[in-house]
Amino acid sequence: MPISVLFEDNHLLAVVKPPGIPSQEDETGDPDMLTLLKEDLKERHQKPGNVFLGLVHRLDRPVGGAMIFAKTSKAASRLSEAVRSRTFGKTYICVVQGSPVKLEARLTHYIRKDQKRNQVTVFNKPTEDAKEAILSYSVIASSDRFSLIAVQLHTGRPHQIRAQFAHIGCPLIGDLKYGAAKRNDVIDIALWSTSVTVPHPVTKEALTFCSIPEHVIPWSWWQTNQLQSAANHYI
Repeated sequence: MPISVLFEDNHLLAVVKPPGIPSQEDETGDPDMLTLLKEDLKERHQKPGNVFLGLVHRLDRPVGGAMIFAKTSKAASRLSEAVRSRTFGKTYICVVQGSPVKLEARLTHYIRKDQKRNQVTVFNKPTEDAKEAILSYSVIASSDRFSLIAVQLHTGRPHQIRAQFAHIGCPLIGDLKYGAAKRNDVIDIALWSTSVTVPHPVTKEALTFCSIPEHVIPWSWWQTNQLQSAANHYI
């Protein structure tokens, strides 16, 4: 599957990750973003030997959208520090079952991951081995059964958006792991990385890389201007 490049210089590579591809190599042995992009860089730039590419953040395998990689070890170190200091901004859109009680809110929960099951548990109060998980959301549009929601992440916990919305009774469409109803017309989880904002590792300029999903189910349930409004809500 071709991977669209949003931006590239000597330090950064921003791309659109297609749903269904792991961010990095996993136990399945399926082609992953890190390996595919290394091979592409090697071919496009005719580089001998191994190509360096640093994984700065991850998207779950079923999730698509904007994603950035570091092309040097120095860039990788500085971008990782941006993640730790929360100057690395991430926004998403998702489609959920039903609608949250509040049309706009900030969710704070505590998440503990079970590594063996690759699944997280959400708690309302601080709990042993659970990490604080915070996001803001705004409902952009709703139908009788579904809602289109803009999300801004304040922490980057495993399965955070998926688990927090399931916890408030609104699982993401297609997310069987967290309680969504099975649908034959939905292949991937209805979650898309719409923007990544990061300080350039050398110039320090704030850069924002954006993406919206193709007009397929469940995104095709909404007008293009609604999707764009959701994608731009927190930028």
